[in-house]
Amino acid sequence: MSYAERTRRPPRTPTERELKKILKVTGEAKSGFRDHMIISLALGCGLRESEIVALDVGDVATEKDIHKPRRIVQLRVFKRAGKGAGAEPDFQRVHLPDATYYKLTKYLKQFDESDRRGPLFWSKKGNRLSTRRLRAMWRNWQIAADFDQLYPFHSLRHAAITNVKRATGDIRIAQRFARHVNIQTTIIYDHPGDDELSIATKDLLA
Repeated sequence: MSYAERTRRPPRTPTERELKKILKVTGEAKSGFRDHMIISLALGCGLRESEIVALDVGDVATEKDIHKPRRIVQLRVFKRAGKGAGAEPDFQRVHLPDATYYKLTKYLKQFDESDRRGPLFWSKKGNRLSTRRLRAMWRNWQIAADFDQLYPFHSLRHAAITNVKRATGDIRIAQRFARHVNIQTTIIYDHPGDDELSIATKDLLA
């Protein structure tokens, strides 16, 4: 990597228009609902791809009712980075926003109690969905939604953290949402997004 490339740059994130478009496209038919659910978890909870594919039904469903989601999900699999209180498993809890919670309620209807220890997301071959297939799914839906450019799946996590920072104006809340041990990691999300840049330059004389 060249000297010029070794710089800390803000992550590229899909615009609000693009996010609404892909949620609409994936949510239009029952066949796309699994993928819609995955995107909703990434966007609503800031989950990484490895965290999503590792989820079991029992991780998100309450103990008493397999069809009722938990409001707070304790992650079993997560990225371990850094040391201290923020690196402990208890720190790795995610709160489901209302939209994701009600979608998950609908998604869980396909499972019964015997599925509790099985994967939340299955591949078409009947195996746990892999990160490789998840990335391919995300790419295909971006093409179907006619995105101007293609983003990595991790961009959904970037968008989620940026949205929390914009909504609250509090970098500490964004840090807690992102489950970052070091706040310096969260600071890269404190930057103008593509939507804000688009609005700012819309009426420039040119």
